[in-house]
Amino acid sequence: METAAPSAVIVAIDGPSGTGKSSTSKAVAAKLGLRYLDTGAQYRAITWWMISNGVDTDDAQAVAVAAGKPSIVSGTDPAAPTITVDGLDAAGPIRTQEVTSKVSAVSAVPEVRTLITELQRSIAAEAARDADGIVVEGRDIGTTVLPDADLKVFLTASAEARAARRSGELRGKEAADLAATKAALIKRDAADSGRKTSPLAKAGDAVEVDTTELTLDQVIECVVTLVEEKRAVRT
Repeated sequence: METAAPSAVIVAIDGPSGTGKSSTSKAVAAKLGLRYLDTGAQYRAITWWMISNGVDTDDAQAVAVAAGKPSIVSGTDPAAPTITVDGLDAAGPIRTQEVTSKVSAVSAVPEVRTLITELQRSIAAEAARDADGIVVEGRDIGTTVLPDADLKVFLTASAEARAARRSGELRGKEAADLAATKAALIKRDAADSGRKTSPLAKAGDAVEVDTTELTLDQVIECVVTLVEEKRAVRT
């Protein structure tokens, strides 16, 4: 980015669900004074809008036609990230099991990915121009959204470890047993990796970090070190 501040650093963190992307990305951004963007929340937000407005999320054509209607705004403060849809706070509604079960289908629609990708790139460009940089997490950041990111990290973990973490995040009626959660994660992995447009994949120049046997603090420290090393090379 020609307009980027000399010290600005763009960090792309990708990986499947349950690897610790969100917790790691927010903590790394907070520690290093960077902005933070959860791109998955944006796809959840547009999915929630589709559901709320009666759009059949299994009808790709209907989703494509409606894709440009909602206004999605993401706050990038890692201490208090926000997301609104048409001015409404969507942070809670986008985390329901209904949205989770439908987000892969909506995310696979090319028109949706084009719109959301443009939004993500504009947010990253603003952070590079007006701040110290940004940590952007998702599934296709290093491969599609920000292929020129200064640092690319791909988080992985065993399906068992990811299921345990995800089950721990669920509450009340949303809770599920480990076997069901593991099955859901594997199903989503297949959908995200198999879609034709911007599939989940590790970028060729990404650093892979297996979080299966690591604590969250260890993962955070690992990524912070990688970012600081990248900054040192650039100065």
